[in-house]
Amino acid sequence: MGVDMDAEYFVSINEVAKRLNVPAHTLRYWEKQFPTAIRPTTGAGGRRYYRAETVERLNTIKDLLYTRGLTIAGVKKLIHEGDLPKSAGDLTIGATREKNEKTPVNTGIKHTAATGDEIDTVITLLNTAREILTTI
Repeated sequence: MGVDMDAEYFVSINEVAKRLNVPAHTLRYWEKQFPTAIRPTTGAGGRRYYRAETVERLNTIKDLLYTRGLTIAGVKKLIHEGDLPKSAGDLTIGATREKNEKTPVNTGIKHTAATGDEIDTVITLLNTAREILTTI
């Protein structure tokens, strides 16, 4: 899913926000979170202007966060490893996968058997607390 940039070379932050359907403050936040991937040019008065390839990266980041369910940490890891895809649909985690095999979402969180046990313990404690509170 590409963003049609026509023949424009630089686009204002407000135009990018409109095209990607995200608030401008979100784009500014992503600049701080992903400084190596998103570097707008600043014009007079500090106005931000984005190149077409930066808008494509922003669109990919949006898709990874909003559609694919990656966390900020997961996207940072992809950028750090040089694995940020051209589009979210191109995302593969780990070794190359066959066409029909689903790619798991990398959230940047490691799940272990101990994590599952801890979750079960928390659920048990919450259920016990609920029972105690309903008797009060």
